[in-house]
Amino acid sequence: MANRLAKHSPDHERIRRRIYKSFQFLVFSLSAKKEDGSHDPQAEGGGDKLTLPDTLPILPLRGVVVYPNTAVPLTVGQPRSIKLVDDVVVGDKLVGLVAALNPEQEMPGPNDLYRVGTVATVHRLLRAPDGTVRLLVQGIERFRLGEFIEQEPYLRARILRAPEIDEKNIDTDALARNARDQFQAITQMIPSFPEELATSILSLEDPLQTVYTIANFQRMELKDAQEILELDSVYNKLKKLITLLVREAEVLQIGQKIQNEARGEIEKVQRDYFLREQMKAIQRELGERDEQSVEIEEFRKKIDEAKMPEEADKQARRELDRLSRLPPAAAEYGVIRTYLDTLVSLPWSASTADNLDVAHARRVLNQDHFGLEDVKDRILEFLAIRKLRLDRIHDKKEESTDLIRREREGVILCFVGPPGVGKTSLGQSIARAMGRKFIRASLGGVRDEAEIRGHRRTYIGAMPGRILQSLRRVASTNPVFMLDEVDKLTNDFHGDPSSALLEALDPEQNSEFRDNYLEVAYDLSQVFFIATANTLEYIPGPLRDRMEIIYLSGYTESEKMSIARGYLIPRQIRENSLRANEIAFNDEALRMIIRQYTREAGVRNLERKIGAVCRKVGTRIAEGKKKKYRINPKLVEEFLDNPIFLGPEELNKRTSIPGVVPGLAWTSFGGDILLVEATSMPGGRGFQITGSIGNVMQESARAALSYVRSRSTSFGISHEYFDKHDIHMHVPAGSQPKDGPSAGVTMVTSLVSLISGRKVKPQVGMTGEITLRGQVLPIGGVKEKVLAAHRSGLTTIILPKQNEKDLDDVPDEIRKTMKFIFAETVENVISSALEKQKTRKKPAAKTKTTKQKATRNAKIKSTNRRR
Repeated sequence: MANRLAKHSPDHERIRRRIYKSFQFLVFSLSAKKEDGSHDPQAEGGGDKLTLPDTLPILPLRGVVVYPNTAVPLTVGQPRSIKLVDDVVVGDKLVGLVAALNPEQEMPGPNDLYRVGTVATVHRLLRAPDGTVRLLVQGIERFRLGEFIEQEPYLRARILRAPEIDEKNIDTDALARNARDQFQAITQMIPSFPEELATSILSLEDPLQTVYTIANFQRMELKDAQEILELDSVYNKLKKLITLLVREAEVLQIGQKIQNEARGEIEKVQRDYFLREQMKAIQRELGERDEQSVEIEEFRKKIDEAKMPEEADKQARRELDRLSRLPPAAAEYGVIRTYLDTLVSLPWSASTADNLDVAHARRVLNQDHFGLEDVKDRILEFLAIRKLRLDRIHDKKEESTDLIRREREGVILCFVGPPGVGKTSLGQSIARAMGRKFIRASLGGVRDEAEIRGHRRTYIGAMPGRILQSLRRVASTNPVFMLDEVDKLTNDFHGDPSSALLEALDPEQNSEFRDNYLEVAYDLSQVFFIATANTLEYIPGPLRDRMEIIYLSGYTESEKMSIARGYLIPRQIRENSLRANEIAFNDEALRMIIRQYTREAGVRNLERKIGAVCRKVGTRIAEGKKKKYRINPKLVEEFLDNPIFLGPEELNKRTSIPGVVPGLAWTSFGGDILLVEATSMPGGRGFQITGSIGNVMQESARAALSYVRSRSTSFGISHEYFDKHDIHMHVPAGSQPKDGPSAGVTMVTSLVSLISGRKVKPQVGMTGEITLRGQVLPIGGVKEKVLAAHRSGLTTIILPKQNEKDLDDVPDEIRKTMKFIFAETVENVISSALEKQKTRKKPAAKTKTTKQKATRNAKIKSTNRRR
């Protein structure tokens, strides 16, 4: 295939001069032909005198159309096209040039070409070093494609001559003159267009030659260029060409307008500067003030009203002086103005009055949340102490001798608990109880230190950190500020945002918190900070040490029932546009949803399931099937499909096999049940553990095996058992990572159960760390584990003896329904967890004893004989 030479090729100027000379040669030749008709038609592209063959080799063109009576440079790169050119050059030099329908197609076939093309002769040929061939062709006459007779080594087709219809009238001449004038106007707007070439085109008189020459040099779409070639009437060709020229002229005029406006804008800035300076001088003479002076006076007034500390006030007035000396067009003017606007809009002295009525706060907290007594007590303590401080502020008291540590006023709490227990909503309730404004900033996924402490003013688009931005929005120095998901902060090369929080959350330092953008101290000591997290594991130690940790455990079944009736069901009835008398849940239905559809520490999934039931009821009411529904277990199963979690019967079924023991685990989502399975197979001392187990848990498993082997005799296990068997321990739910030492007693019990054949007692769960000497060490998360055991239907829990005091945190209603066994050693765990080993029949024992005695007597007799 062939295409036009690139406009920006290295030898562009040299090729452009050659094209111009060739064009002049063609124009002069055509003119001479008209005068005497004595020139060679094939060399000059003459019209009817040229005898064309019936078939021609067809050269497809990519993105270009060649017209009769025009000279066009082409570049040929395809092997078949180079072969075609070589054959044409040694022959009659005639070739059919046809544009391809799709310029992007590499090897177009007969069906991929337009049906009208141009017969051309090859004038010049140049072989480039890169293997391509550059040639100059001259269009001679139009033709229409007939049947293709060859496709290899290149295309060859029959052609039909297609002469144009040249109307010799005044309308055609007028259109030709208009086209030349339009093209002249376009060339004047393109400085790079050769003036000699434009002059030569303007000297053309033949309308057909005018159309083809201008179309050859005018930029246009391929379909428009092909349409001009395919039109038979010269009059229609001129009309189409003029339409394109008018549009191109408008585009160029708009481009020139944009350039002139940009140039004028630069000049306008300079002119405005001088005019503004003159206007300032005139206003000074008249005693008037300009806009900049008015703005500076407004800033000065706002600085006076803001009641900033001394350091911030000095900084603001210093920047204001700089602003007054800068012209508004200066780049730094906008930066300083934004900085001052931030300074004066911060709440330096604005605050809300605390509602210190303890009874009111207790009533609001109980109204918004059920349970959570530890948190409520801490909030009431804060309000009571603050009330006492204000009431006794005028009492005489000893002055502190500590000149370093100041009196702290703010509170920094951290709510830690599984999802769905109400940590975030509790912050809103605290703000409502105290009469303060509430702000929430989610820190999940924040990885840039500048998100907390802001960017320095040297950066474009710098702004304060999230803390000061939030205080600016709320316009108060003492809001309840919730830092949500503080355990999900990340860090990378941008910095460590958790380290940036150290200053803000330190009661000893946050009275002089310095944001990178502000550059002056800001007092955060009056802010009531509340951080939330699902686990303390991912919070750095220094940050954790600065906060008062309050644990929010999961809810019991009775608490969930109360929350559902008091909060969740009414809210879902409102959200689903139901009336209170149209739907009612009985206790059995709620218990079924809690036990078999939402086994969780919080109540989020419980609310989703209640919402799903409400939507089903709403759909049926909208369909007119029934007006009132009383939800019972049967309707729950109908609306929510089959239960997700099975009852204790399924757990008893799985633990009815020796080697399967239920343990208790604690995660960031609350407590859970963890089954430990063990099996054996013929082998030799092999041991493996699977189930996405972490390093600590793997070490616990190996310690359990070592302990069982060391005490095999006391467990009634033969020493030869471990030499002849491989043991495989597995913890199901392998897609979830597991780690921690608290499964040690469960693993020991699983191994003893497997080897001795003793099954675990029904509905028994356990937790505790072990040592190689068989001691049971204390663990954490007792309350969450007990709640998980209660949700799963376990009735007996084995805990380390040292964790007995932790049961005080477990609700009384659960302690009364469950049995707790406190173990100090592994032997206590085994005896309490496994069923008693079945005793063998007495005859078998006697036979064994008789055999032992007979063997012993035989050995004695043999010894006597030797003697």
